[in-house]
Amino acid sequence: MDTQHTISRYLIQRLYAHGVRHVFGVPGDYALSLFREFHCSQLRMINTCDEQGAGFAADAYARVAGMGAVCITYCVGGLKVANTTAQAFAEKSPVIVISGAPGTNERLRSPLLHHKVRDFDTQLKVYEQLTVASTVLDNPQTACREIDRVLNAALRYKRPVYIEIPRDMVSCKVSLNNVSEVKRYSSNSNTLNEALREAASMINASKKPVIIAGIELHRFGLQDELVQLIENTNLPVVSTLLSKSVISEHHPQYFGVYGGAMGREEVIRYVESSDCLILLGTFMTDINLGIFTAHLDQGHSIYVTSEKISIRYHSYEDICFEDFIKGLIKMNIYRRNEVESIHPPPPQLPHPTNGKAITVKYLYQRLNAFLQKDMVVIADTGDAMFAAIDMTIHKETEFLSTAYYASLGFAVPASLGVQMAKPELRPLVLVGDGAFQMTGMELSTIARYQLNPIVVILNNCGYGTERFMLDGPFNDIRMWEYSRITEILNSGKGFDIKTEDQLEKALDDIRDYTESFCILDIHLDPEDCSPALQRMTSALRKRT
Repeated sequence: MDTQHTISRYLIQRLYAHGVRHVFGVPGDYALSLFREFHCSQLRMINTCDEQGAGFAADAYARVAGMGAVCITYCVGGLKVANTTAQAFAEKSPVIVISGAPGTNERLRSPLLHHKVRDFDTQLKVYEQLTVASTVLDNPQTACREIDRVLNAALRYKRPVYIEIPRDMVSCKVSLNNVSEVKRYSSNSNTLNEALREAASMINASKKPVIIAGIELHRFGLQDELVQLIENTNLPVVSTLLSKSVISEHHPQYFGVYGGAMGREEVIRYVESSDCLILLGTFMTDINLGIFTAHLDQGHSIYVTSEKISIRYHSYEDICFEDFIKGLIKMNIYRRNEVESIHPPPPQLPHPTNGKAITVKYLYQRLNAFLQKDMVVIADTGDAMFAAIDMTIHKETEFLSTAYYASLGFAVPASLGVQMAKPELRPLVLVGDGAFQMTGMELSTIARYQLNPIVVILNNCGYGTERFMLDGPFNDIRMWEYSRITEILNSGKGFDIKTEDQLEKALDDIRDYTESFCILDIHLDPEDCSPALQRMTSALRKRT
């Protein structure tokens, strides 16, 4: 029997099958019929204040749920999401970007329709540079195969894809008889076995091996395999800033974050004196490496990612990242004796002093002690993120940041995406005042859907991290009364905090208030910064 579907309903079915339950977006006339289809389906349509907020929310959703989706209108919406899609591409987050578009019958003789930029395929050409696969569903005969092709590309490469649907195609009928299964990519067995033998031999011959666990272990769902590997071998493990919380930071084999000069001194010494660096899914980016203050010897490295595998100076092709990680577990890697423990120190509860001005160091020490197992920390770019390097995260995947692409404005809308995907988690959002002014309006969406993140604003009168690079009035922003945003939205609780004892009282109130969001306006000295940023800038000064 030739089972009939429409293009939009087949797309909805496939998204649902891949675990998507929410679609974020902003409606527009070219996408209205798509929004209606989403609204009438099993998926929940979450319309945000701005397209960039929708894109960041979908990215965060993908990071915790495995796939996210954003739906927007043609060009005026699609090009706003270009930045968030670039971030998802850079940091390997499988976001499905769905755009409405002018109908195929509207494009005849190339009329000057609203939202059009240059040609009707201008937006498509932009997204071809920002995604791992793209398609325009303008042919009912091939639409189902195209949907499956791009969705499978998103899952295989853990990167965003682009689907454009002309509005006269949304309800076009398609035949499911034309759908074909997509084969899973597999490794060349001879190459895989040779690489595993060399890696195991190098590890067994080493005296001080250490695993640098990267973000791809999270993206490809291999965190349990990482835990199995370290528990079988007793090998120590560190993360990077981008992969922080790749495993529980209470695990006895976890030593902390390695980020060049940003990290703790004992972690730096241990990693950089290792004779076998096992980098699993690690991004060798400037921020992950403490703005290149890291010192890692390729001659002592096993470097494994989804895109390349190299052992010392040997490169291996045609090996699936997942196959290598699972194969390494099965290799005869002998178990190490107990190694010197440099586990992160347990969170200490600092004692507040009445009337004492709050500092970044004190704030993060107090928040570290405040963290609970049902909290996920979301750190925006800047010192809000650098300061979090010394926090201890309770469970895996309970820390999100954009420590590679480093776009400001991620954290607040990301909390929306995380709580939609995992309502049992309460986000602790760490965001600078500059970043908040970009996307903080999504608190309106958060209030609308009755979510309850705790938003901590590091209010230092502007772009604080940039002041340490080159200061000037261009780093200043207008002061807002952030704690009074609750009055505008008629929702949530606001706190204006200048001293340690005021922070203490606010945290006591927040514990019992879960009905809506909380916003903490933390007034900081513009010259103050975190210990992590101080360590890194000190190392950079010595280098220049």
